[in-house]
Amino acid sequence: MGKIVSNFFISLDGVVESPDQWHFPYFNDEMGAAVESGVQTASAMLMGRVLYQEWADYWPNAEDDFASYINNIPKYVVSTTLDSADWNNTAVVSGDVAGRLEAIKADAEGDIAMSGSATTVRWLLANGLLDELRLLVHPIAVGHGQRLFEDDTTHRLQLVNHEVFETGVLNLTYRPAPAEEPTA
Repeated sequence: MGKIVSNFFISLDGVVESPDQWHFPYFNDEMGAAVESGVQTASAMLMGRVLYQEWADYWPNAEDDFASYINNIPKYVVSTTLDSADWNNTAVVSGDVAGRLEAIKADAEGDIAMSGSATTVRWLLANGLLDELRLLVHPIAVGHGQRLFEDDTTHRLQLVNHEVFETGVLNLTYRPAPAEEPTA
């Protein structure tokens, strides 16, 4: 059985939008190794519609190593508005999304990786479908942009792994925390 693993470049103030604007000064071999380890365990990718449309416009025409990887790996896009997906090896997940994702997880032999798609991650957490949340927390406050958590919903998480890079970036892995037992 596979697990859904979400990965984010995130600022200290929780911004995940447009990491290309602030992330690269912190990228080093340590971060490259962390990203690569996530790629190696992934047997599929999961994304929301917005990220799908951005990536489907770019990656099919790119010619680097990641392009070969992302163009050939199975991809699932969660959407209520897309009827079909033209990008190679892509299927639209709609209708009973939770049921479809449970079936995809049951059939997966590795991680179902996500990169970005904050809205989808919040939905996955709320519906008990996200298995791990991996954050590369950058030592910068961006001040604007979409944040990973923008609503008043509480998500209890348990830190299961951590590492500090030379650049000050924190590599943190969380899993949803077990539900609290009611007290008598």
